[in-house]
Amino acid sequence: MTTTGRIHSIETCGTVDGPGLRFVVFTQGCPLRCLYCHNPDCRHPSDGKEATVDDLMHEIQAYASYIQFPGGVTVSGGEPLMQPEFVRELLKRCKESGFHTALDTSGYTDLEAAKPVLEYVDLVLLDIKSFDPDLYTTVTHVSIEPTLKFARYLNEIHKPAWIRFVLVPGLTDPTPNVEGLADFVATLKNVEKVEILPFHKMGEYKWEQLGYDYQLKDTQPPTSEVVDQTIHIFESRGLKAA
Repeated sequence: MTTTGRIHSIETCGTVDGPGLRFVVFTQGCPLRCLYCHNPDCRHPSDGKEATVDDLMHEIQAYASYIQFPGGVTVSGGEPLMQPEFVRELLKRCKESGFHTALDTSGYTDLEAAKPVLEYVDLVLLDIKSFDPDLYTTVTHVSIEPTLKFARYLNEIHKPAWIRFVLVPGLTDPTPNVEGLADFVATLKNVEKVEILPFHKMGEYKWEQLGYDYQLKDTQPPTSEVVDQTIHIFESRGLKAA
Protein backbone atom coordinates (compact mmCIF):
# COMPACT_ATOMS: atom_id res chain seq x y z
CA MET A 1 0.00 0.00 0.00
CA THR A 2 1.35 3.42 -0.92
CA THR A 3 2.12 5.87 1.90
CA THR A 4 -0.09 8.93 2.22
CA GLY A 5 0.78 12.37 3.55
CA ARG A 6 -0.39 15.95 3.39
CA ILE A 7 1.24 18.50 1.13
CA HIS A 8 0.81 22.22 0.59
CA SER A 9 1.93 22.37 -3.04
CA ILE A 10 4.55 21.35 -5.59
CA GLU A 11 6.96 23.34 -7.74
CA THR A 12 8.02 21.51 -10.87
CA CYS A 13 11.24 23.32 -11.81
CA GLY A 14 12.51 25.15 -8.73
CA THR A 15 15.89 26.89 -8.80
CA VAL A 16 16.40 28.07 -5.19
CA ASP A 17 16.00 24.93 -3.06
CA GLY A 18 19.17 23.00 -3.73
CA PRO A 19 21.50 22.50 -6.71
CA GLY A 20 20.27 22.54 -10.32
CA LEU A 21 16.66 22.35 -11.42
CA ARG A 22 14.50 20.66 -8.82
CA PHE A 23 11.04 19.21 -8.32
CA VAL A 24 10.04 20.64 -4.93
CA VAL A 25 7.37 19.11 -2.69
CA PHE A 26 6.15 21.49 0.02
CA THR A 27 4.70 19.48 2.88
CA GLN A 28 1.91 20.70 5.14
CA GLY A 29 2.37 21.47 8.83
CA CYS A 30 5.05 23.33 10.76
CA PRO A 31 5.76 23.62 14.52
CA LEU A 32 7.56 26.95 14.10
CA ARG A 33 5.89 30.35 13.90
CA CYS A 34 8.60 32.39 12.20
CA LEU A 35 7.88 36.10 12.12
CA TYR A 36 9.05 36.33 8.50
CA CYS A 37 7.48 33.09 7.21
CA HIS A 38 6.49 33.41 3.55
CA ASN A 39 4.33 30.30 3.67
CA PRO A 40 2.15 30.84 6.79
CA ASP A 41 -0.55 28.78 5.09
CA CYS A 42 1.71 25.74 5.65
CA ARG A 43 1.28 25.91 9.44
CA HIS A 44 -1.60 23.63 10.26
CA PRO A 45 -1.10 19.89 9.64
CA SER A 46 -4.73 19.31 8.74
CA ASP A 47 -4.75 21.91 5.94
CA GLY A 48 -3.35 21.40 2.47
CA LYS A 49 -4.26 18.30 0.52
CA GLU A 50 -3.72 14.58 0.79
CA ALA A 51 -1.18 13.01 -1.55
CA THR A 52 0.19 9.53 -1.98
CA VAL A 53 3.81 8.71 -2.70
CA ASP A 54 2.67 6.89 -5.84
CA ASP A 55 0.92 10.01 -7.15
CA LEU A 56 3.91 12.23 -6.41
CA MET A 57 6.33 9.81 -8.06
CA HIS A 58 4.13 9.77 -11.15
CA GLU A 59 4.39 13.57 -11.32
CA ILE A 60 8.11 13.59 -10.57
CA GLN A 61 8.84 11.06 -13.31
CA ALA A 62 7.13 13.36 -15.83
CA TYR A 63 9.91 15.89 -15.19
CA ALA A 64 12.77 13.39 -15.07
CA SER A 65 14.54 14.80 -18.13
CA TYR A 66 14.58 18.30 -16.58
CA ILE A 67 15.76 17.45 -13.07
CA GLN A 68 18.75 15.26 -13.79
CA PHE A 69 21.87 15.66 -11.62
CA PRO A 70 22.94 18.10 -10.24
CA GLY A 71 19.20 18.79 -10.08
CA GLY A 72 16.78 16.45 -8.38
CA VAL A 73 13.97 16.40 -5.84
CA THR A 74 13.70 18.61 -2.73
CA VAL A 75 11.22 18.04 0.07
CA SER A 76 10.50 21.29 1.87
CA GLY A 77 7.65 22.73 3.87
CA GLY A 78 6.21 23.58 6.27
CA GLU A 79 8.41 21.19 8.19
CA PRO A 80 8.81 17.90 6.31
CA LEU A 81 10.04 16.01 9.37
CA MET A 82 6.57 16.37 10.91
CA GLN A 83 5.66 13.52 8.53
CA PRO A 84 8.76 11.28 8.77
CA GLU A 85 7.25 8.07 7.41
CA PHE A 86 5.70 9.79 4.39
CA VAL A 87 8.84 11.79 3.60
CA ARG A 88 11.11 8.77 4.11
CA GLU A 89 9.09 6.71 1.64
CA LEU A 90 9.03 9.54 -0.90
CA LEU A 91 12.78 10.10 -0.69
CA LYS A 92 13.46 6.35 -0.78
CA ARG A 93 11.46 6.04 -4.00
CA CYS A 94 13.27 9.05 -5.46
CA LYS A 95 16.64 7.46 -4.70
CA GLU A 96 15.51 4.18 -6.25
CA SER A 97 14.63 6.15 -9.40
CA GLY A 98 18.08 7.74 -9.50
CA PHE A 99 17.18 11.27 -8.40
CA HIS A 100 19.41 13.43 -6.20
CA THR A 101 17.47 14.18 -3.00
CA ALA A 102 17.49 17.20 -0.71
CA LEU A 103 15.63 17.85 2.54
CA ASP A 104 14.87 21.46 3.55
CA THR A 105 14.29 21.50 7.30
CA SER A 106 14.50 23.65 10.42
CA GLY A 107 15.93 20.69 12.30
CA TYR A 108 13.26 21.18 14.96
CA THR A 109 12.35 17.54 15.21
CA ASP A 110 12.58 14.31 17.16
CA LEU A 111 16.05 13.22 16.09
CA GLU A 112 15.29 9.52 16.45
CA ALA A 113 12.33 9.89 14.09
CA ALA A 114 14.46 11.83 11.62
CA LYS A 115 17.34 9.36 11.41
CA PRO A 116 15.56 6.85 9.10
CA VAL A 117 14.61 9.74 6.79
CA LEU A 118 18.20 10.91 6.50
CA GLU A 119 19.23 7.52 5.09
CA TYR A 120 17.69 8.63 1.78
CA VAL A 121 18.86 12.25 1.75
CA ASP A 122 21.85 13.35 -0.32
CA LEU A 123 21.86 16.95 0.91
CA VAL A 124 20.27 18.70 3.89
CA LEU A 125 19.31 22.36 3.61
CA LEU A 126 19.31 23.29 7.29
CA ASP A 127 17.61 26.56 8.18
CA ILE A 128 19.12 28.03 11.36
CA LYS A 129 16.97 31.04 12.09
CA SER A 130 19.34 32.66 14.63
CA PHE A 131 22.00 31.62 17.10
CA ASP A 132 21.23 33.65 20.22
CA PRO A 133 18.78 31.36 22.09
CA ASP A 134 16.45 34.14 23.18
CA LEU A 135 16.42 35.71 19.72
CA TYR A 136 15.80 32.31 18.15
CA THR A 137 12.73 31.89 20.32
CA THR A 138 11.55 35.41 19.49
CA VAL A 139 11.84 34.65 15.77
CA THR A 140 10.38 31.13 15.80
CA HIS A 141 8.49 30.71 19.11
CA VAL A 142 10.42 27.47 19.78
CA SER A 143 13.79 26.49 21.31
CA ILE A 144 17.00 26.34 19.29
CA GLU A 145 18.30 23.23 21.07
CA PRO A 146 16.69 20.58 18.80
CA THR A 147 18.13 22.35 15.75
CA LEU A 148 21.65 22.45 17.20
CA LYS A 149 21.37 18.77 18.16
CA PHE A 150 20.24 17.97 14.62
CA ALA A 151 23.12 19.98 13.12
CA ARG A 152 25.68 18.16 15.27
CA TYR A 153 24.21 14.80 14.25
CA LEU A 154 24.52 15.69 10.55
CA ASN A 155 28.17 16.48 11.20
CA GLU A 156 28.62 13.19 13.07
CA ILE A 157 27.31 11.13 10.13
CA HIS A 158 29.12 13.30 7.54
CA LYS A 159 25.87 14.24 5.81
CA PRO A 160 26.44 17.06 3.29
CA ALA A 161 24.61 20.21 4.37
CA TRP A 162 23.96 23.77 3.32
CA ILE A 163 23.17 26.17 6.15
CA ARG A 164 20.49 28.77 5.38
CA PHE A 165 20.16 31.98 7.37
CA VAL A 166 17.49 34.61 6.74
CA LEU A 167 18.91 38.08 7.28
CA VAL A 168 16.23 40.38 8.69
CA PRO A 169 17.19 44.00 9.44
CA GLY A 170 16.47 44.89 13.05
CA LEU A 171 15.77 41.26 13.96
CA THR A 172 18.38 38.64 13.04
CA ASP A 173 21.20 40.96 11.95
CA PRO A 174 22.92 41.88 15.28
CA THR A 175 26.62 41.19 14.83
CA PRO A 176 26.97 38.97 17.95
CA ASN A 177 24.10 36.80 16.67
CA VAL A 178 25.66 36.40 13.22
CA GLU A 179 29.15 35.83 14.62
CA GLY A 180 27.83 33.23 17.04
CA LEU A 181 26.19 31.34 14.20
CA ALA A 182 29.32 31.59 12.06
CA ASP A 183 31.49 30.27 14.90
CA PHE A 184 29.11 27.34 15.42
CA VAL A 185 28.85 26.47 11.74
CA ALA A 186 32.64 26.59 11.41
CA THR A 187 32.82 23.62 13.80
CA LEU A 188 30.75 21.49 11.41
CA LYS A 189 32.92 19.73 8.83
CA ASN A 190 29.99 18.54 6.74
CA VAL A 191 28.83 22.04 5.71
CA GLU A 192 29.44 22.74 2.03
CA LYS A 193 28.27 26.34 2.07
CA VAL A 194 26.17 28.96 3.84
CA GLU A 195 23.32 30.70 2.05
CA ILE A 196 22.45 34.18 3.27
CA LEU A 197 18.81 34.73 2.36
CA PRO A 198 17.82 38.41 2.39
CA PHE A 199 14.47 39.08 4.05
CA HIS A 200 11.62 39.75 1.62
CA LYS A 201 7.93 40.46 1.97
CA MET A 202 6.51 38.28 -0.79
CA GLY A 203 4.45 36.33 1.72
CA GLU A 204 2.93 39.36 3.46
CA TYR A 205 -0.32 39.13 1.52
CA LYS A 206 -0.85 35.58 2.86
CA TRP A 207 -0.65 36.85 6.45
CA GLU A 208 -3.29 39.43 5.63
CA GLN A 209 -5.54 36.87 3.92
CA LEU A 210 -5.25 34.51 6.90
CA GLY A 211 -5.91 37.29 9.41
CA TYR A 212 -2.53 36.85 11.12
CA ASP A 213 -0.62 39.71 12.73
CA TYR A 214 2.35 40.41 10.44
CA GLN A 215 4.82 42.17 12.72
CA LEU A 216 7.38 42.94 10.00
CA LYS A 217 5.20 45.11 7.76
CA ASP A 218 7.52 48.10 8.33
CA THR A 219 10.74 46.11 7.89
CA GLN A 220 12.61 46.53 4.63
CA PRO A 221 14.97 44.07 2.91
CA PRO A 222 18.64 44.40 3.89
CA THR A 223 20.91 46.55 1.77
CA SER A 224 23.54 44.89 -0.40
CA GLU A 225 26.19 46.31 1.94
CA VAL A 226 24.66 44.57 4.97
CA VAL A 227 24.37 41.31 3.03
CA ASP A 228 28.03 41.57 2.00
CA GLN A 229 29.08 42.28 5.58
CA THR A 230 27.19 39.19 6.76
CA ILE A 231 28.76 37.04 4.06
CA HIS A 232 32.18 38.31 5.12
CA ILE A 233 31.59 37.20 8.71
CA PHE A 234 31.05 33.62 7.54
CA GLU A 235 33.91 33.73 5.04
CA SER A 236 36.26 34.98 7.77
CA ARG A 237 35.65 31.62 9.51
CA GLY A 238 36.79 29.73 6.42
CA LEU A 239 33.25 29.02 5.23
CA LYS A 240 31.95 29.30 1.68
CA ALA A 241 29.09 31.81 1.79
CA ALA A 242 26.89 33.58 -0.72
